[in-house]
Order: sequence, then C-alpha cells, then structure tokens
Amino acid sequence: MQASTEKTDAGASRELLTFTLGSEEYGIDILKVQEIRGYEAVTTIANAPEFIKGVINLRGIIVPVVDMRIKFKLGSVTYDETTVVIILNVANRVVGMVVDGVSDVTTLKRTKSSRHPSLAPVSMLNTCKAWERWTNA
Repeated sequence: MQASTEKTDAGASRELLTFTLGSEEYGIDILKVQEIRGYEAVTTIANAPEFIKGVINLRGIIVPVVDMRIKFKLGSVTYDETTVVIILNVANRVVGMVVDGVSDVTTLKRTKSSRHPSLAPVSMLNTCKAWERWTNA
C-alpha cells in the first residue's frame, strides 16, 4: 500500500501528524510541519496574550511560540519530557505550537461520505493573523 500517493475515488489521501493535548488527540497536515523540537525556554514578550509563550530564534528566524493548551483553555499546563514544539509553516508564516506530545503520522483517505473540517490549521492561521496584527500595532 502506498500511503501518501494512493488515490481514491473522491481524491488523494492526506497524512496528518497526530498530537495530544490532555486526553484528546488532534491532527495537522504533515505538509505544514517544518520540524518537531523538544520544549525549551522561550524569550517572553511584554504584553503578549497569555497563550503566546514567547519567541525562539530558529536559525535566524524569530518564531512565535503558542501554547495550545492555554489557547484552547484545556486546564493546567505542565511541561515535561514529552512536551514538544511543532514548528509549522502556515500561510508563509513560521509558528511554534506547544503540545503535550506527538503520537504518530496517520494516513486518511478522503471519501465522498466523510469530509471533516480542518480545525487545527484554521486556528493556527487565525493565531498567525492575530500575531501579525499584534506585532504591527
């Protein structure tokens, strides 16, 4: 079986990087993922929204880091050895997304009967837009 290149009647399959936030599992298009890093200290920014942990310098690129647990109001935030930052390239913007852990890469085939909204990329796109407005204010 050829996972990412196999075609179905309703279109191509998609690969999603699955990650956890609390007891829930989410997925994001693998093509948006630039890299996965362990969580490390960030440079905080004065007057930033609570969910923006700060920024990191990623090979000369300043990357905002968003804690998705805080963004989605999922309770207390603890950072441990499984906490990671998924570096995404969304709408030509690079942003880091703090999650509790990365699970797997899953292939989903599109079918005529099931089309699900892509919530995580839309949320990250909105976060990127908000970041742009905030930094240009």
